[in-house]
Amino acid sequence: MAKQTPMTKAASQRIQSATAKQNGGQTPKGSFGAKAQSITDKNLTKGGK
Repeated sequence: MAKQTPMTKAASQRIQSATAKQNGGQTPKGSFGAKAQSITDKNLTKGGK
């Protein structure tokens, strides 16, 4: 089983930015960019980085 790297805020920002650029400045609900942001937000509220 491969080691999983936790989603960082910087990584989610890059993903969300790229998603928005592909979608006219919007991050569509349910997109990978939106999911990455959600994961990061949850990690930060749990005391993660």
